[in-house]
Amino acid sequence: MNGTISSSKVGVYIDAENMRLNGGFGMQYDVLREFACRDGAEAVRLNVYVAYDEERATKDPKYKYKINEFFFVLREYGYKINRKIVKWFTDDTGSRYCKANADLDMAVDALLQSEYLDRVIFATGDGDFVKVVRALQNRGCRVEIVAFQNVSKELRYEADMFMPGYLIPNLFPIKQSRGKNWGDIGSIVVGRCYHYDQQRGRGYMRYITRISGGLWITDARNPNSPYRTAYFTKTDLPEGTTPYDLPDRNLIFQFKLAEQKEAGSAHAMELKLLAEL
Repeated sequence: MNGTISSSKVGVYIDAENMRLNGGFGMQYDVLREFACRDGAEAVRLNVYVAYDEERATKDPKYKYKINEFFFVLREYGYKINRKIVKWFTDDTGSRYCKANADLDMAVDALLQSEYLDRVIFATGDGDFVKVVRALQNRGCRVEIVAFQNVSKELRYEADMFMPGYLIPNLFPIKQSRGKNWGDIGSIVVGRCYHYDQQRGRGYMRYITRISGGLWITDARNPNSPYRTAYFTKTDLPEGTTPYDLPDRNLIFQFKLAEQKEAGSAHAMELKLLAEL
């Protein structure tokens, strides 16, 4: 139930580069922490793995300033920063390329620290973590995945829960009209279609209104559910999306909530296909 104080201990492990390159640029790390602790859980470990180019930092003051500011903000939110030094190589053609892989460090840290955790959240879509997920589950941990695009299907299905980052309120920055907050009439939210009536040409979007526990309570009529629904018609669908594509929970839509005076319920308008998982 909402408001229940949990004794759960949670660990968060974020591959910052993977998230940045796969739709999560601008992700709000404070919101991710709030989501991880949504049921009153205690954040025991908050680890973020960030690529750091020492060579560039010596030559580019702007890069050095911006990344150090990023580190400062992360520290304010309580994250431990694990810098992965970028290593440069030259291939047979003389072209330079870099590597700064955080996978092994994340996997080892999560496995070693899981003894003290009840829940582990990985912010990555990398399929290399499938075996790590299984190992953590075998140790008694619940494992959740938060990611945006290019998410391994096997990883999604292996985890106890996969939550597209777009659906978490305010995790992905969306410009709102002045005075509007996520979930208000007139605000822009993100959700997915869970029902569509082909004969009536009418469907329903489900979206999360607030960060809280009870994500399994998907029936929006339940007062403990963090979800709400908004209807739309086939004329509201964006170009390239047809009614025959729906319902499809792999399609993530952004839409504006408008009041439908006759029914007194929200109308999902200005639909935009944000991602296809």
